[in-house]
Amino acid sequence: MTEQTTGENVDVVGMWVTADGHIRQELRADGRYDEARGTRASAYTGSYTVTGAHLDYVDDTGFTATGDIRDGVLYHEHLVLYRENTGS
Repeated sequence: MTEQTTGENVDVVGMWVTADGHIRQELRADGRYDEARGTRASAYTGSYTVTGAHLDYVDDTGFTATGDIRDGVLYHEHLVLYRENTGS
């Protein structure tokens, strides 16, 4: 993987969004995530861990999922999310 060259975890903290903006996943520095879907804020919340460029999610109901960062893109199960550009 091009993201993983030093053996360290990839920086994933920030807002990730689908190309159409429908799904917005905030990955927080405290290891928690908050995912909005359309107009439904906090549709899914839970925790995540990062190992290299791989993410393991556990939502607050106990459901688990995974994701991987490849070339700056987050592939989370069937979703493709892009880091939101917060710069002006």
